[in-house]
Amino acid sequence: MANSNAGLSSQQYDIALLKSVGDDVFISANVEIRRPHLVSIGNHVAIDSGVYITTAATIGDYTHLSPYITVIGGEKSELIIEHFVTIAAGSRFICGSDRFMGDGFTSVTAPEEFRDTVDFGTIRCQRFAGIGTNVVIMPNVIIAEGSVIGACSLVTKDTEPWTVYVGVPARPVKTRPRDKMLAYAKQLGY
Repeated sequence: MANSNAGLSSQQYDIALLKSVGDDVFISANVEIRRPHLVSIGNHVAIDSGVYITTAATIGDYTHLSPYITVIGGEKSELIIEHFVTIAAGSRFICGSDRFMGDGFTSVTAPEEFRDTVDFGTIRCQRFAGIGTNVVIMPNVIIAEGSVIGACSLVTKDTEPWTVYVGVPARPVKTRPRDKMLAYAKQLGY
């Protein structure tokens, strides 16, 4: 496997554990993937130290997951990251969550018959999306193509393509150009 990150001296995650993995992939040894048999990773991907994933996941080409990203929701939930997506440090993807409406205990250590109702879902980050540092994304949200989410924002609803969002809850503040990114992707065969 060719690896443009070969000069990095840190230990790497055992990629043989994953469902599938492409070329030119660096995954820090300090990454925890609870269900690696449910995780597929494309080409030209970097996953930095401290990333924690409990869900099924599909990670597209030319994607970067910065340090200390958390993806929770269990094996019935999923994170889908399409090509050319960057996710900054400390972001949280809540793919599945208890409802917290008093139906039962919210602890995963409680017996199943005493547990709260859990909503399992999917979060999808479409091509060219950018997620700023410390963003929180709630279950069943689509981050549309080219959308950017500003630092410390809370996303509870689908976004519009090529739009920048900020705040709690996240709201659109401006659009962003797309022509150059689409042209570059075309040159790379996408």
